[in-house]
Amino acid sequence: MLDQKKHYMSWPVIALLDFVTIISFENIFYPFQNQGLSVVISWIFLLFTYVIPYALIATQLGLTFDNQDGGLASWIRRGTHSDLFGYITSWMYWTQTIPYLVDVSNSVIVSISWIILGNNTLGHHMSTFTFGMLTFVIILLFIIFENVFRDSLEVLSIIGGGAMFLISMLFVFMTVWALTHGAHIATQPFNLHAFKPNFSLHYFSTTGLLIFAMSGAELAAPYINKMRNPKRDFPKAMWMLALMTAFLTIFGTLSLAVFFNANHIPNDFKMNGPYYAFKLLGEQVGMGKSLMYVFAVVQLMFMLAQLAILIDAASRVFASDTAAKYMPSWLIKKNKAGRPVHSYTLTAGISLLLLLLSGTLPNINSIYNWLLNLNGIVSPYKTALVFVAFLAIRWQEEQFKSDYVYIKNRTGALIVGFWCFIFTFVCATMGFIPQDAAPGTKAFDHQLFMNFVTVGFLVVLGFLLPWLRKLELKRAAKK
Repeated sequence: MLDQKKHYMSWPVIALLDFVTIISFENIFYPFQNQGLSVVISWIFLLFTYVIPYALIATQLGLTFDNQDGGLASWIRRGTHSDLFGYITSWMYWTQTIPYLVDVSNSVIVSISWIILGNNTLGHHMSTFTFGMLTFVIILLFIIFENVFRDSLEVLSIIGGGAMFLISMLFVFMTVWALTHGAHIATQPFNLHAFKPNFSLHYFSTTGLLIFAMSGAELAAPYINKMRNPKRDFPKAMWMLALMTAFLTIFGTLSLAVFFNANHIPNDFKMNGPYYAFKLLGEQVGMGKSLMYVFAVVQLMFMLAQLAILIDAASRVFASDTAAKYMPSWLIKKNKAGRPVHSYTLTAGISLLLLLLSGTLPNINSIYNWLLNLNGIVSPYKTALVFVAFLAIRWQEEQFKSDYVYIKNRTGALIVGFWCFIFTFVCATMGFIPQDAAPGTKAFDHQLFMNFVTVGFLVVLGFLLPWLRKLELKRAAKK
């Protein structure tokens, strides 16, 4: 009877839940600004050599450890037979989420400003300090919201993920309609040569953001045991996820080239580009600003869904399956609802420190861009661990059985896993190079310093927790 009453999640819901964390309409804007039309080639290359293998690798890992709640941390811990590596993974996974959490909260404020003001003048109405404090308040409110409304995750995923994918398709289809009714392509020349990548230092330093834009497939892992038939349905969810990502990145980018000249992109394109896009589309099809307002509302719902998933999944990964000897007991303590409440508190504290650091930047646009670029460093480093876990279980495949096997040939699987790891690690390291300032300028040196300070702080804090746990155990032994 208890089994019959269990609430199951369907595979489309799992796919939408993951889609919310992986990519949105706005994720195609900063690669377009960084690489121009050549990013289409980057997207296609990554789709076949990275996105699809990544999703299917996550599928095998998820079904190999389908009874584990810790996601990536569990995969590493079991695959390497090391509690220490499990802790390191948990810490990396959790801390890389925080810059993204802050970035998403920033986007919530930006979307609300467009709904209220209808334009890009947020910086004229709000100081950088106020912007930072409002971001922090949103994080706090959502942590409270998440703990009060336990079913918010699934509901927000369906609404936010579904609405964002639909409006992204709407943008692509309406762009095609506009082209057939007199619209002209803004990016000129629009020929094969315009799509040719320029393999410069800037090009490679921005590729980490493409990985950040497409990573997160493993976030669905903690919810595998909530599926009725994971063996049959989880691979479907991952394929749906890969196809949705492919559609949005490739056709979405081509649509952007219709309304924006890839050779002359506005400075605030990363922050306000999506709103400009729907404003221009609306004007082109005779609907004024109405499409822009519709997108702003959808973007707000989507960002709220991201906040729900990031806070829930990351904290569960951090607290669910890490050896107690590496963490202070207060940090892994759960409340009656099974939520690691103190990890939420630490999340809020580190978010505040990040916001204070970003407050040294000159304006809201630079804060938005720096936090976004920071994600292009920390997120790929975390993603690299997915491939470490895959290499570990395929190297010892006689010990790990799964209902799904990606590339049955062991050697082939190891080659693909190693390629994905090396590519991800190199792109993450290149991401330290500031992308929105010229080398030799004060802005470049400032952002480079901030990148190293932030990542260094997170690493030091990761070592601090095991030390605090040792002190805790010593005190307990003396009693």
